[in-house]
Amino acid sequence: MKVALSGTIVSLGGLTNLIDRELVMTSVTVSSKFQIVIPKDVREAMGIVSGQKIQMLTYRNRIELIPIKPMKRMKGFLKGIDTEVERDKDRV
Repeated sequence: MKVALSGTIVSLGGLTNLIDRELVMTSVTVSSKFQIVIPKDVREAMGIVSGQKIQMLTYRNRIELIPIKPMKRMKGFLKGIDTEVERDKDRV
């Protein structure tokens, strides 16, 4: 079953930005071994590859899967970030 949502969705961390597009939620079935298959369109959109580690967390009544990116892919992630910090006058 697929449910289409519309609106503006911007994700952080260099993930796919979906702005003024349709977001499709797909339901999956849990196997007898408690396994699920991540749909191909989700894998491609998130850049998930076979053997990649995924962090799983539970929050309230939902499960979130967060792909763990290799450190090499994170190079330049914070490029352009403002590193200036205002310090109190009594601090060095």
